[in-house]
Amino acid sequence: MTTQVAAEVRARAGAGLGAAAGGGMGGQDYRTVFLNEPQPFKYCSNAICTAKYRYKLLFFLPMFLFEQFRRYANIFFLIIALLQQIPGVSPTGRYTTLVPLICILVVSAIKEIAEDIKRHRADDELNKREIEVLKDGQWQWIKWRHIQVGDIVKVRNNKFFPADLVLLASSEPQALCYVETANLDGETNLKIRQGLPQTSHLLEARDLMSLSGKVECEAPNRFLYQFTGNLKETSRPTVPLCPDQVLLRGAKLQNTNWVFGLVIYTGHETKLMKNSATSAPLKRSTVDRQTNNLIILLFFLLIVLCLIMAVCNSQWPAELHWYLSLDGESGGAVVAWDVWAWLREDLSVFNFGINFITFIILFNNLIPISLQVTLEVVRFIQAGFINNDINMLYEENNIWAMARTSNLNEELGMVKYVLSDKTGTLTCNIMEFKRCSVGGNVYSMSDGSSPCRSVQDLIVLVESGGPGSDMARQFLIMLAVCHTVIPDRDEGRPDSAIKYHAASPDERALVEGAQKLGFVFETRTPDCVVVDVLGTKERYEVLNVLEFTSARKRMSVIVKTPDGQIKLYCKGADTVIYERLGDSQQFRDVIVRHLEDFAGEGLRTLCYATADISQEFYDKWKNIYHKASTALQFREKKLEDAAQLIENNLTLLGATAIEDKLQDEVPETIASLLKAGIHVWVLTGDKQETAINIGHSCHLLNQGMPLIILNTDSLDETRDTINRHVVEFGEQLKRENEAALIIDGKTLIYALTPDLRKDFLDLCISCKSVICCRVSPSQKAEVVELLTRETGSVTLAIGDGANDVAMIQKANVGVGIAGLEGLQAACASDYAIGQFRFLARLLFVHGAWNYSRLCKVILYSFYKNICLYVIELWWAAMSGWSGQVLFERWSIAMYNVLFTAAPPLVMGIFDRSCSAETRMKYPELYRESQSGSHFNWKVFLWWVWLALVHSVLVFVLPYFSMTQDVAWGHGRVGGYLMVGNMVYTYVVITVCLKAGLETDAWTWVTHLAIWGSIASWFIFLLVYSNFWPVLPMAPDMAGIYLQVYSSPVFWFGVILIPLSCLLLDVTTKTMQNSVRKSLTEQVRESEISNKDVSKVLDTKHR
Repeated sequence: MTTQVAAEVRARAGAGLGAAAGGGMGGQDYRTVFLNEPQPFKYCSNAICTAKYRYKLLFFLPMFLFEQFRRYANIFFLIIALLQQIPGVSPTGRYTTLVPLICILVVSAIKEIAEDIKRHRADDELNKREIEVLKDGQWQWIKWRHIQVGDIVKVRNNKFFPADLVLLASSEPQALCYVETANLDGETNLKIRQGLPQTSHLLEARDLMSLSGKVECEAPNRFLYQFTGNLKETSRPTVPLCPDQVLLRGAKLQNTNWVFGLVIYTGHETKLMKNSATSAPLKRSTVDRQTNNLIILLFFLLIVLCLIMAVCNSQWPAELHWYLSLDGESGGAVVAWDVWAWLREDLSVFNFGINFITFIILFNNLIPISLQVTLEVVRFIQAGFINNDINMLYEENNIWAMARTSNLNEELGMVKYVLSDKTGTLTCNIMEFKRCSVGGNVYSMSDGSSPCRSVQDLIVLVESGGPGSDMARQFLIMLAVCHTVIPDRDEGRPDSAIKYHAASPDERALVEGAQKLGFVFETRTPDCVVVDVLGTKERYEVLNVLEFTSARKRMSVIVKTPDGQIKLYCKGADTVIYERLGDSQQFRDVIVRHLEDFAGEGLRTLCYATADISQEFYDKWKNIYHKASTALQFREKKLEDAAQLIENNLTLLGATAIEDKLQDEVPETIASLLKAGIHVWVLTGDKQETAINIGHSCHLLNQGMPLIILNTDSLDETRDTINRHVVEFGEQLKRENEAALIIDGKTLIYALTPDLRKDFLDLCISCKSVICCRVSPSQKAEVVELLTRETGSVTLAIGDGANDVAMIQKANVGVGIAGLEGLQAACASDYAIGQFRFLARLLFVHGAWNYSRLCKVILYSFYKNICLYVIELWWAAMSGWSGQVLFERWSIAMYNVLFTAAPPLVMGIFDRSCSAETRMKYPELYRESQSGSHFNWKVFLWWVWLALVHSVLVFVLPYFSMTQDVAWGHGRVGGYLMVGNMVYTYVVITVCLKAGLETDAWTWVTHLAIWGSIASWFIFLLVYSNFWPVLPMAPDMAGIYLQVYSSPVFWFGVILIPLSCLLLDVTTKTMQNSVRKSLTEQVRESEISNKDVSKVLDTKHR
């Protein structure tokens, strides 16, 4: 290489690449670990604690209470319970709110304690494991908790690493070892880690004790695949450390007898624990947010209602009931308790405040205290149904569906947009080498048909040594050399087949393809690879590996060939490779056509290129690269700049095409989603042609469907293109049209700019389908966030790899597929499934059922509380707004806990309008839950109206019937508690029957819940009326059951009053089912009468 080129290399490297490697260690962003010396700082202990309450039960109570009272509802009921402790203020007793609140807190505490004890036991098991540590020249067994930064540890085969270690040496040659990282990223394939050549010879304890110097590394962080550090041995050059030399806590040593490692991060500073401490974003369902709004509304209505009642109390004319007046004269506030008898008219303001508090206590149960508990129980059991659904079991890998959160169960029934990854989500992620383009010809792994040739022709070409054979040989050599695959062969059986361990299925498929073509990759050492080339073993010295990243979209290896030449092999996406080619490429245009043909068949493509490197240029570049690799600041950027210097002026060799087949039933699943009114968008990193072909294969795109393709090179061009298409849609903009939009990653950068994103989104939602190609993980997340925020629709993102985590967390609902790329997507998701086809059942069955069930539970919970507690308002009008209660205090407290607790639970767990088979067969039924028609302001106000009507009828009818003194034949009067218990009985019967009226699927559990709840009140009244004087409580209820059960009026009302109340409901339902019958109701009736459901749907569509 000329001096001029060398100077150019130095100039382009810049001063940044030449920065000192050790800079910045004095700051807090870096850590220095001294070898075989005491550390100057005390670092984090290696003992870990994943328990929520870290110091066992010492601080459990204050931490638990702090957690519980972060919920507004609990604060509200605590305030009510405290107000009830003021003597003479509470009309319902001192403990009627406190006891239920304590019960709820105790149940939650038991759950928290049980879960925390399990975590503490698991932590203790880990902390008490033993490991060998080098102490005073001897290996000593100590517990994990006692490991410190700077210790040298010995880890044996099949054991987990106790901390984050720098690999020093191993039992394998060249300090190689194999690790399994399933606990970190879910990937079960083995990964290779390799110690530095400078430490690989340290195989004895005395050798390790002689090690002197320090390790400089970055501060603890959560990035699993990133590490920046340097090894500085005394009197030796600085050597860079990278992720290949790091053994992370949580990983397991495999197929290696032992390794020696230097501890650099311990305990909660390890990358595993840093990731464990990172919580996923808190997601709340649409129904949950609406419910909170309703609770806030009811709270303000409660305040207004109590103010009105306090005003009425202060203005109540006492002369109407002179015996209740404080001084026998009219005017002034009325207080019904002796404790306030000393108050006079000059204390009217104080009386007003006391009365206001009284009414707050009286009506606090308009906000149902049991609602949150009921919802938690229902959601937990619903999640259990998802986890145990045999129809969502992926038997091939024994993967069950898993609800990782239960807070979004109902959100599954409202999904409007599904945004999906392609590889591994729609496809199997099982790659197979199919074709290649070399020397202007296409070679196929099949028998070969025009215009393709058989790969046997390629082998013959290489063996013949004729024209084009050198390029073909270089291409196949590159397939066998340019990768990071690890070969594995049973040493006891030299003739056994080689098993390849690869970081991705793509790499494995390419190496296996080269193997089938006679170029067998056999051996890898830190310095070289050995390839069997048509029976002759060739050794290639690996000088450098420039690894693949999502930003680079390429990887390169620099090797020295057996004849001493230095070559650069570079493979990557066509767009990246072509911009780095030199001039006068012979087959440039031909390979472009071949790539388009491959992509049109749905195959994944890569381009291959090479460059000859002179020794002089390489020596200059190696120094620049070394400085970049040892930089502790901006190492990745400097490495990228260094790579740019050598990855240019390439010679194109050819291209490969590998096949990734669609998963089972993907076309049918997408067709069902589209029928259900769900828009499906595909966000992929593949080529545009590949994505379009897959879109046709999976029925996302139809033949003849207009395709709006956005491929632009500038912001202005993107703006013009989007504006032109927006104008073309005209009035159909923002409405679904039979069209699809295709956009590449480069254009998407411009389309997502602030001034274009709204028009771009309008264009997207005007299309039936959208495909985004060549997009990065961050772009996927941006698209999801834009769609979720701007449309307000419920979005669902589904993917299988680490590159899908960002969009999964941005969507309203994230679904991960436990696939071949590990469990990172599944672990970051809200719901995990084994295959894309299970998404249909998750939405159409579980989603629709859960939405309907939860809506009924919430509406019914508000209904039953309003129905009972508003009766106190009607009673207040009859009792001088005095705050006197109509019902006995503990009867009120048990209303939500015992008498009406079972119906909403059963409704939320077992109710369903249509069978699972019908919902899967007819996806159109999903549209009803998707529209949110079951839970909105209109529906809520209707339920409130029914509750008010029922409360009026339940109170007025028995009240006026008892004013005639005909409760018994002997003419005696029962008193207000007689009326109160009659009214209470009718309320319990009415609300329980109302639950039955709203239930679509009656089971034996439904019967037990409804009739059992009614019976429980009758039994309670019988038992409770006999407490006094045996138990010192409820003296005013003593013998009341005799009065109630002996009255013919009561038993007449048991039949008449609930039926009168529900007459309005029955009439309304009859009219709706006759005039405005929903599609779901029609299908349900067809199921019950065993009619053909398809006829109902055909009629509906016509």
